Parts: sequence; structure tokens; C-alpha cells
Amino acid sequence: MNVCLRGEKVILRDVREEDVPKIYHYEYEAADREHQRWNSPYTPREPMTVEQFASFKYGESLAQVGTDLPRKQLIIEADGRVIGSVGRYWVSEKTNWFEIGISIYDSSYWSGGYGTDAFRMWMDYLFTHLDTPRLGIGTWSGNFRMIGLAKKLGMIEEARVRKARIVNGEYFDAIKMGILREEWDALR
Repeated sequence: MNVCLRGEKVILRDVREEDVPKIYHYEYEAADREHQRWNSPYTPREPMTVEQFASFKYGESLAQVGTDLPRKQLIIEADGRVIGSVGRYWVSEKTNWFEIGISIYDSSYWSGGYGTDAFRMWMDYLFTHLDTPRLGIGTWSGNFRMIGLAKKLGMIEEARVRKARIVNGEYFDAIKMGILREEWDALR
């Protein structure tokens, strides 16, 4: 089974091998790498070759294509171009707790509803395909874009760890936001 979800502005789909060099370009070579200022800027990016990047970042996602396994990552496509990705990662497999994220690499697609469309579909996909009681995000208090998106889609702030992140030499709070399945169902 291939995953391809069509929204109002974007398509969420499985990653393809030909996507990897495009994403690598956004991460390591593009003049516009503004997304890196918002997406975990407190975690330095390790230099990698395209091959290392493909294996480390997309090996598991490429292996899932064509299977019935719930995806851990999907590509965001708009206007026939790769513009970003959504993903999920485990916080605790024992308690079925994971967090989700989004990155729009091309800043010309910011503030136009593309991220909202993609993240809404991603949340719906995960609640439909996984037996999880909740979805959540982890970010930093300076990331007003992610916090605003999470609020718009029904997440509430669940935790704030004061002065836990350093960005450009300044302290910021670590933020946890989430939504329960029943809250999501009520919004739909």
C-alpha cells in the first residue's frame, strides 16, 4: 500500500528515493535554510553525505513504502514540488507515547496554510492508523510558529520546562503540547 493523502493545499505522500537529494539540498546546500532556525535550533546538524543522509534519515521510511505499516514520516508536496515533511518519533514505546513534527523547508510556503493543511492530515492519519490515546509536540518557547499551529489544531500546553533550551546564546523554555484522541474526535 502506498500512502498519498490529498488536502486542500498539499499532498502528503510516501518518500521516494528521488526526494532524498532534494531534501538534502534544503538541509545542507540551499541559500534558504530558514527552517533550521525554528526546527530544533539547539541541536547541531551533523555534516553528512547524501548517502549517509539517505540511510540515516530516510532508510526506514523508504523500506515502509508498499507495506501496510503506519508511516513514521511523509513528504509534503505542493505545486508538484517537495516543500517539507511530517514525522513522528517515540518518546516511550512502552506507553505508546510519541511526538510529531513538521518542517516546511521552502519559506515561500510559510504563512499560506500549507503547514496547517499538512499537519491536520498527518494528525488524522495517525489517529486513524495507530492505537494511540494522544498526539503531542515538543518545541521551544521561541518557536511561535509551531506553538500557533498546535493551538490551531486543538493541542493545549501540557508542560513548560523553564530555561531548558539555549538558542543563539539565549535561554528559552521547553514546551510540550498535546491532544487526546477524544478531543480530536470532538473537533472532527
